[in-house]
Amino acid sequence: MTGATARRRGRPPRAESTDTRDRILTAAREEFSERGYEKTSVRGIAKAAGVDSALVHHYFGTKEQVFEAAIEVAFAPALSAPNAVAEGPLEGVGERLTRFVFGVWENPTTRTPLLAILRSAVNNETAAAVFRRLVATQLLRRIAAQVDLPDPELRAELAAAQLVGAAMMRYVIKLEPLASADLEQIIARVAPVVQGHLTQP
Repeated sequence: MTGATARRRGRPPRAESTDTRDRILTAAREEFSERGYEKTSVRGIAKAAGVDSALVHHYFGTKEQVFEAAIEVAFAPALSAPNAVAEGPLEGVGERLTRFVFGVWENPTTRTPLLAILRSAVNNETAAAVFRRLVATQLLRRIAAQVDLPDPELRAELAAAQLVGAAMMRYVIKLEPLASADLEQIIARVAPVVQGHLTQP
């Protein structure tokens, strides 16, 4: 076995580690997006990334762990949502959060990986469990921590359910007239409901 082959099949030099990890994550997001969770394999991700499958296991472990790492990166823009709760007066929190979430969905760059995440979560229980864990620990609990009322976690979940449900109907199921409705009209109708969940007694 040549030295080059040994390096390719083993652990890369430290200088290459970040680039290799990022390449694997990019390939994983594309594979999960195109094939869904069930049809994606670690071997397929490795092939798309141009590395040996042992390196995928080295950096991330199981397919479930690769999926979690991939969607965490893709989901990162949405994780700024708690900032929309904290910034500005309390009476405008519903509109700020609603506008922020729909802004993420309206952007094609962030919408594509979100669609892949939701499709995988709907069709596979393992993917759904990963998605629930990520949303609960990194998004909803952070929002709930800023709600100074009884049942803050339930309130945060109800607000998220309103936003995710509306987004799925518009961007995934594409139900008309919601799918082609003016965004400002949607925000005007959804924001007061979100506001109520987060601030009303």
